[in-house]
Amino acid sequence: MLTFLNFVEFFILVALGLVVLGIQVWALIDCVRTSSSDFERVYKRTKGFWLALTGGAVFFGFLYIIGPLMTLSVPSIGMGLILSLAGATAAGVYLADVRPALVEVRGRGRGQQNRGSSW
Repeated sequence: MLTFLNFVEFFILVALGLVVLGIQVWALIDCVRTSSSDFERVYKRTKGFWLALTGGAVFFGFLYIIGPLMTLSVPSIGMGLILSLAGATAAGVYLADVRPALVEVRGRGRGQQNRGSSW
């Protein structure tokens, strides 16, 4: 019974870790593809700040998930999880706050204006 519970715990924590890592990588790739002048136009810190934050998030997310996948053991609920959650929070802030502002700035002048109603 304990082995089955360990398997379930391993599966849940690794699956959540992979989802979080995917979100962190998405935020980093979007940040890399955006020009630094766009960050200045929306007054959302600098590109270097967000690159460091999202890059650190990916690093800690990768560290959290690589150990359990290599040893097939349950991830520890300790500092690795806390750092991975902090990285997920930073990536979430980027994707929820900074990215929409950047998309709005990037959309201007490229034929993506809203023409007409929202229907």
